[in-house]
Amino acid sequence: MKTAPFNLGGPISTETRINDRIRVPEVRLVGPGGEQVGIVRVEDALRLALEADLDLVEVAPDARPPVCKIMDYGKFKYEAAQKARESRKNQQLTVIKEQKLRPKIDDHDYETKKRNVVRFLEAGSKVKVTIMFRGREQSRPELGYRLLQRLGADVADLGFVETSAKQDGRNMTMVLAPHKGAKTRVKAQESAQAPVAQAAPRPAPAAPASSEAAPKHRRPAMPLPRLRPASRFPKIHHVTRTEDSMPKMKSHSGASKRFKVSGSGKLMRQKAAVATFSSTSPAGLPVVSTVSLSSALTTLRASSACSASESPPY
Repeated sequence: MKTAPFNLGGPISTETRINDRIRVPEVRLVGPGGEQVGIVRVEDALRLALEADLDLVEVAPDARPPVCKIMDYGKFKYEAAQKARESRKNQQLTVIKEQKLRPKIDDHDYETKKRNVVRFLEAGSKVKVTIMFRGREQSRPELGYRLLQRLGADVADLGFVETSAKQDGRNMTMVLAPHKGAKTRVKAQESAQAPVAQAAPRPAPAAPASSEAAPKHRRPAMPLPRLRPASRFPKIHHVTRTEDSMPKMKSHSGASKRFKVSGSGKLMRQKAAVATFSSTSPAGLPVVSTVSLSSALTTLRASSACSASESPPY
């Protein structure tokens, strides 16, 4: 035999039930002016609300029987939204700031961290101070405890120690909270200083002592003529040679004729050579031969003497 599945129904509505949505047989009725009518049937309550041109609203659904009131439902929702808005405006949102320090912090860095803590407390926020231990510093927790006690004493005028120092693994933490009304006092001071700054009159410009002291109108300066760019002018370089300056090296083709490189890599100077013309060629033409300087001079003298003896007298 199959059983019907259990009907879970739809989602539970949290909206206030009004008029025909009220499904109970009897209700405790409250009149439009707040008077107690008593326990009546739901049909009679709906009839009274219809005669008054208002709504029947279930204000206490958990009571037995439920409490219903004859009222204007639209006005009721508006007043409820206004109350919720006012409650949110008056509640203070707690913000927790954090400052991290080291056990071996320097005095200058400590003053910087302390200024941050003071600024947070003045704004009405809580501050969580954390001391971080590293390495062998974990064996000296008293250093962090002394540092936290020192910080708590320095900011005692603005806040108090809400949670005392406690070790949490490698860190040691302490929570500072501002005194009650600190945020309200800061807002009051800011609002008091704002009208004073706005009401302060602006200083009037100082009048000149006499007409002579007043500045005279001057004609604007004439623009300077436009100069030619420096790149269009020729560049002149003056080089002054001194005795210690290195002479300019010449790398022309004659160097290859005067020097040669030996097989061992040494640079050697070649012997000078000159070109001479032999006067005793078979064809009667001068023959060019390359000889050394000494042999060239000997050949030149011999040819000169020979030509002098063979020439006919005038």
